[in-house]
Amino acid sequence: MEPIKITIPTPFAVGDVNSYLLKGDALTLIDAGPKTPEAWEALKAGLKAANVAPEDIEQVVLTHHHPDHAGWVDGFDAAKLYGHPYNDLWLRRDEAFFDYHDAFYQERLKEEGVPGDLMFWMKKMKRPLNLMGNRPLDMAINEGDTIPGHADWHVMETLGHAQSHLSFWNPEERTMIGGDHVIAKVSSNPLIEPPYNPEEGRPKSLLQYNSSLSRLLKMPIDVIYSGHGEDVRNVHELVSTRLEKQHLRAMKVLDMLDRSSEQSVYELTQQLFPHAYEKELGLTLSETIGQVDYLLEDGLIEERLNDQGIFVYRQA
Repeated sequence: MEPIKITIPTPFAVGDVNSYLLKGDALTLIDAGPKTPEAWEALKAGLKAANVAPEDIEQVVLTHHHPDHAGWVDGFDAAKLYGHPYNDLWLRRDEAFFDYHDAFYQERLKEEGVPGDLMFWMKKMKRPLNLMGNRPLDMAINEGDTIPGHADWHVMETLGHAQSHLSFWNPEERTMIGGDHVIAKVSSNPLIEPPYNPEEGRPKSLLQYNSSLSRLLKMPIDVIYSGHGEDVRNVHELVSTRLEKQHLRAMKVLDMLDRSSEQSVYELTQQLFPHAYEKELGLTLSETIGQVDYLLEDGLIEERLNDQGIFVYRQA
């Protein structure tokens, strides 16, 4: 049975977000919009159109922890809550994790060569907690599981855009509920986020994302029900184009580097995004780090930690 789409407004630049209602052995809502009054009204209206009341929902399943997807988990008291274990750190407001979260970004900004007067960005990296739900997961799910009550929907770990990202694959229908993994009109940002296990070091989000995308090329997918915008139907063509564009972006960064001088991530970000970097430092640094990781992985550039504790790069 096809999932029922519910479109919900958000206060974010990305615009509306999609939740999906799954009918089966359990009545399931995938994602729950941001925690705003407008979103709750839209969610209730969407459920009502499907002849469902909020108290009928038996389980809520999250694609990832970002607040435009994980807000109204608090609106379904009778429902069990499922998602990647990383969601729980945010939903439980884990203080130790938040302290580690801030320290993680402070360390990243320093090693990226961001000047001291821009260190206030560290606090901006925190997701707006007031728009995010505040209840723990009832059960963690991950790669290899199926959605409880929906044996035909298989859980895939699709990290990259978030360290909590799951997609749900129905091989019989050749369909996927994809969260922010693949969006029709825009390329998802592989965001730098602290790892679930602090001992693992900074996740290489772009490499994770490319790997998660590449898996889709080997799957017979007809349609992805996306977290934003319209359904994605030309999946293989779109994914191939995105991976190719990604390669070209990395080559552009390679051209900014040479053998004789070294540059930091911050210096490269200023060149790549001369108009956007001041307003969107977090996003633009994430993008640049992704290109640097990509070039390092292919052995095209070299990395060195200089005397100031800043990583600098030059062509190999």
